[in-house]
Amino acid sequence: MSRAKRIPFIKALPLDVRLMNNTAAAFLLLFGALSLTAVAGWLAKQPVFSLKAIHVENELAHNNAATLRANVAPKLAGNFFTLDLARTRSAFENVPWVRYAVVRREFPDSLRVELQEHQAVAFWGPASDAQLVNSFGEVFEVNQGDVEAEDLPLLNGPKGQSALVLQGYRAVAPMLEKVDIKLTELELTHRGSWRALLEGGAVIEMGLGSPAEIQVRVQRFVATVAQTSSKFGRNLESADLRYSNGYAIKLRGVTTVAAGSKQNKK
Repeated sequence: MSRAKRIPFIKALPLDVRLMNNTAAAFLLLFGALSLTAVAGWLAKQPVFSLKAIHVENELAHNNAATLRANVAPKLAGNFFTLDLARTRSAFENVPWVRYAVVRREFPDSLRVELQEHQAVAFWGPASDAQLVNSFGEVFEVNQGDVEAEDLPLLNGPKGQSALVLQGYRAVAPMLEKVDIKLTELELTHRGSWRALLEGGAVIEMGLGSPAEIQVRVQRFVATVAQTSSKFGRNLESADLRYSNGYAIKLRGVTTVAAGSKQNKK
């Protein structure tokens, strides 16, 4: 007959002893954490981690290392570990011509930056105080003397509508170019009506509607205007596309309404 295995009896420690052991362990962990924090803080303050270089990954058209250093370096505070990346990104995005910045740390003492610059496609606002519109339809400001393309069109409209006006320009300008007509200014009025100014001073009233709707009217216009205006030396003075089934044009010395047009305007 086998004997039952005896299990040794372990007497539980008194409550006060367990509390003392737990307290000692907690203090030990706290001391270790504070020590690590102190060591990390000391290391972070060492000169080896001071920022020494900014590497720009992509090529830029309007900025270089010197201009970036002059604009951004005075605004940077801290070292590799303590630098606020959000504020640093904002500092880069406040540099003229910079639209967007991505900033990353590069151990142990550098920053690597990728910048996207504005691509100016048009002027915006009153001709006397025009800003610029980029390829995304966003308005931005730079020194006008830095703008190399002097033949950019002028767009105008209610505040916050620059993207819509740019969309309208992209919808109609290529069609006008097909008949050798250059669109120099496009305006969206506060009533929502579109007005274009052509090279040479001619004005086109395109009426209310979306860019797609005015595109249809301009398409109808360019389909016949070359034939119509050629009879009068192509001296176009103005055009009104707000008719339902046609348009009216005014040539220097002559006024006519295209065949089939009705007198209800849009």
